[in-house]
Amino acid sequence: RRAMDAIFFVLRTGCQWNALNATGICTSSSAHRRFQEWAKAGVFRELWRLGLLEYDELGGIDWEWLCIAGAMTKAPLGGEKTGPNPTDRGKSGTKRSLLTDGGGIPVGLVVAGANEHDKWLAGPTLLSQPALGPEPTSEAPVHFCADKGYDYADVREVVELWGFTAHVKARGE
Repeated sequence: RRAMDAIFFVLRTGCQWNALNATGICTSSSAHRRFQEWAKAGVFRELWRLGLLEYDELGGIDWEWLCIAGAMTKAPLGGEKTGPNPTDRGKSGTKRSLLTDGGGIPVGLVVAGANEHDKWLAGPTLLSQPALGPEPTSEAPVHFCADKGYDYADVREVVELWGFTAHVKARGE
């Protein structure tokens, strides 16, 4: 319990792991070790899935509208999911491809190198959903919104395979 409290503290505050030693919650080495073990075991993904299911049960998830977007951040220490950032002189960075519901609730996430194009992350981001919404029908369609970074035939094919209605901004607009 103390390790989970420490992990949530780091995630909530953004402090460094070593700063935990001053809090008395849990040692930084124990908390970080547990974080790595639990992340590898899928504990946090399962917590996310259960949270989405409970929130949806309360009528909270707007499955009618989904939106995908990518965001790049610096990753100066590198790691396996980094790549040269094309917008920051090739410095090491990551890209987060996020799928949200109509209200902005995260329902899918992929982390990749900053040099990964949005169009290649659309399919994996859709597949990353820990909890799926209802099957789209003509009476209850699911609308998929994206910016011009996703204006490619292969993205539209993936969206169509999911049965979604694509609303993708055209390149050049």
